[in-house]
Amino acid sequence: MAEKNNEKSSESDKSRQLEEYTIDYANKPLTTRQGLKVNDTNNSLKAGVRGSTLLEDFLLREKITSFDHERIPERIVHARGSAAHGYFELTKNIKKYSKAGIFTDTSRKTPVFVRFSTVAGSKGSTDLARDVRGFAVKFYTKEGTWDLVGNNMPIFFIQDAMKFPDLIHSVKPEPNNEIPQAASAHDTFYDFVSKTTETLHNHIWVMSDRGIPRSYRMMEGFGIHTFRLINEEGKSHFVKFHWKPKLGVHSVTWDEAVKISGADSDFHRRDLWDAIDSGNFPEWQLGIQVVAEEDEHKFDFDLLDPTKLIPEEMVPVEIIGRMVLNKNPENFFAETEQVAFLPGNIVPGIDFTNDPLLQGRLFSYRDTQLSRLGSPNFHQIPINRPVAESYVNQRDGHMQMEIPKGQTAYFPNALGGGCPYLSKVADGAFESYQERIDAKKIRGRSESFSDHFSQPALFYRSLADWEKEHVISAYSFELGKCNHEEIKSRMLFIIGQIDSNLAKRVADNLGMEIPEDIDRPLNQSIGADAVVEDHQPGSKKIYLEKSPVLSQANTKFDTIATRQIAFLVADGFHMQSFQAMRKALENEKAVVKIIAPHGGMVKCDEGMDHKVDAAIMTTESVLFDAIYIPGGKKSVNVLKEESKFLKFINEAFSHCKSIAADGEGEHLLETSSIKEYKEDEAILINEKPELFIDAISRHRNWKRMQVAQKIPV
Repeated sequence: MAEKNNEKSSESDKSRQLEEYTIDYANKPLTTRQGLKVNDTNNSLKAGVRGSTLLEDFLLREKITSFDHERIPERIVHARGSAAHGYFELTKNIKKYSKAGIFTDTSRKTPVFVRFSTVAGSKGSTDLARDVRGFAVKFYTKEGTWDLVGNNMPIFFIQDAMKFPDLIHSVKPEPNNEIPQAASAHDTFYDFVSKTTETLHNHIWVMSDRGIPRSYRMMEGFGIHTFRLINEEGKSHFVKFHWKPKLGVHSVTWDEAVKISGADSDFHRRDLWDAIDSGNFPEWQLGIQVVAEEDEHKFDFDLLDPTKLIPEEMVPVEIIGRMVLNKNPENFFAETEQVAFLPGNIVPGIDFTNDPLLQGRLFSYRDTQLSRLGSPNFHQIPINRPVAESYVNQRDGHMQMEIPKGQTAYFPNALGGGCPYLSKVADGAFESYQERIDAKKIRGRSESFSDHFSQPALFYRSLADWEKEHVISAYSFELGKCNHEEIKSRMLFIIGQIDSNLAKRVADNLGMEIPEDIDRPLNQSIGADAVVEDHQPGSKKIYLEKSPVLSQANTKFDTIATRQIAFLVADGFHMQSFQAMRKALENEKAVVKIIAPHGGMVKCDEGMDHKVDAAIMTTESVLFDAIYIPGGKKSVNVLKEESKFLKFINEAFSHCKSIAADGEGEHLLETSSIKEYKEDEAILINEKPELFIDAISRHRNWKRMQVAQKIPV
């Protein structure tokens, strides 16, 4: 019993640890860093009120010096991010696969810190860039810290870490003019992609709606790599990790993403913060795909290839736990900016595979943190401290924050009593999996990594028609931004290897022809002086016709929790219909926002004041998931005269969102450019709130797409 209590205590240590380093400034005097109270922080020390500033002004020098050194280097990738605290609970014991305490003890509540991010942009870029999103989870477990550092897509662009600098150099702003920011639609990126066909699978995911998620709370997370789980008997199983959001997987359209970037470039950051702040805690299920070691080679793809996923039809995802984010950071810099994730942070029961991208990441992440945080002591920063006790012989270095006692800092020793001593594996020490290795040193790549077209083709075949239209539009936009015809031609050729109709539609939009062939080689990822032809991409294979789970058309549509609903009103709106709809939506945990011609207060037809959430000139329809217009002749007559309200409605309609109106509210729709709304299943006139709720839960009415494109916005 005592041991169990100690386990529970250790898992709650993280919050106490952070509280220890948290400073409350309420009712506290301003001081220097040494605690000296300050009575003036507005004026430097001068020789007379108009005289020169004196060198002895230590208050000025401390304040200015601190300001001059406030910034640390931003992350080269994943610079733009948001994070939150929470916890993980195991719901299914999997000791048959792993001996890790986090996977065997269902009584634990393990603290986590999760950081979401975009990849390519700088810290100041928009949240709504078309990009991969980082999904990194730090588990503060009793046995040590485990970092599952993944993305919102199950695969990566490249197969070997050696090519990572090339990938990032190609997608970053071009070095001659530092353009474009947080965008892949430019020549250097497509020059690289068209010459490196292993990128095609991750690339088509980015070109799909997965590249522009509705929120961090509505996107999946993946560990990307194949890892190992090790049980008490030392038996290994291959594993892939999945995070499945409780709210389902939803996205915005590209037109919305562009407009949201102008209306609120912090859209995802604000969404995550507000949801937690209001008590609508984001939640994900943790799932695993497990493959026995003896089945490693039974697939038509290589488990160690990070550009490949395992279709869930072949290996189902087994749900084993849940993660809840329930606390925002106290300080963005101290926590979100300084948190250091390392794929090399693992615990007994989890181990690595020979995935060549993973192997490179094990080195790269630690090296990056040394550069960013300036010292090998970055693990002592509060957000990075483990809850497991740490005793090491490493000493000194910049910003050493611990005071190690004793005469010795080496092992073995007698003067220190042999401490800190070595532990046995049976007592919880880590032991690497004893994988047999018998091979020659070689710079090369397994031929089993050479299938570059089958899985992107599977992904595209699995999409709904409206998703395919979005992919076509994305490729057309991105390639349309390229200036070199030969790059576009190469891309059209290799897109054609994925799907001929996809390539033709994109080619038509570009006003180009698909080349029948191009100068070989297609892939230049092998060899220094010459490309090894055996490693060129092979022919497309169809080992699965479709994988429905890859389509967002098959995600969860059973909740409207946290969806933002705009109520368009002016003085005199009908209180009865307003109140009924508001109550029904808020009972389903949707967020109602009153949008009016002005700020301050607006009166209903019963003379009551209602606080306006946003004046129409300060907001946009792209920030909302649906629109409701209550009745009230006086209110509607005012709204009809304000063009921004009509634009608001037209735009929401063009983005296939749900719209409801009661009473005279229908007159506003009649005044707008929407003429076929009566035949639209997601536009409800004088209907019960339950039908509106159902329409919102389906996210969009994609059947409207062709009509919507004709609406002026």
